[in-house]
Amino acid sequence: MDAIVVAGGTPQPGEYLYEETGGNPKAMLDIAGKPMIQWVLDALSGAKTIEQVVVIGLPAECCDIRCSKPMSFFPNQADMIENIRTGAVKVLEINPQAHHFLIVSSDIPAITAEMVDWEVRTTMETDHDVYYHVITREVMEARFPGSRRSYVHLKGMEVCGGDMNVVRAQTVTANEALWKKIVDARKNALKQASLLGYGTLFLLMFRLLTLDKAVALASKRLNIKARAIVCPYAEIGMDVDKPHQLAIMRADLAKRAKA
Repeated sequence: MDAIVVAGGTPQPGEYLYEETGGNPKAMLDIAGKPMIQWVLDALSGAKTIEQVVVIGLPAECCDIRCSKPMSFFPNQADMIENIRTGAVKVLEINPQAHHFLIVSSDIPAITAEMVDWEVRTTMETDHDVYYHVITREVMEARFPGSRRSYVHLKGMEVCGGDMNVVRAQTVTANEALWKKIVDARKNALKQASLLGYGTLFLLMFRLLTLDKAVALASKRLNIKARAIVCPYAEIGMDVDKPHQLAIMRADLAKRAKA
């Protein structure tokens, strides 16, 4: 499978991580002696299931990063949606036979090759349009107790979303409006409810909505075949959005580097 690494985004004055980045791309933040994106590329390099990598959001000449797999660079687009769509188009130009691809955010530096291979193999057990990974509060807080993630409250579980997911190529390239809705709702429980219909908000408020029911509602409303996978790896959902999360990752990966 091919991978798209979404690396666009430069924090602006007043935004989280601006003082750390100083006007440079977030993906190039130093974490334990490497740019943050390099940790992600190391995981993709070691993954047996990944064939090539497309990096969207960083020009090749701006940074010293590497990958053992064939790697292409494309500049930042207007927003995350356009970054992902551009990545999908480029993957299909290089590999017209690609049916699904892995979308990886550049700000989950704790992932490993083992996690990448698990995700690709687990998703390809079935044939769905969108595979969305969720991590339970218990798994996240056991691994990263100070992460302070935001959770969606479902019946019997609380979950946060992962930032490494698998999508059918045609789902991204053929339906811009659908993809915009999905990306916009990625980290907002109210927007997620609106995708399913506002009647779903009642179920969410009273924690009556199960994960399976949420997936069924989304599939029907968006006219896609979706599959939610409960992920055992907190690292897939541990993105670096705020200074305290950056501090956690620097400490965590410094230990890995010494091991």
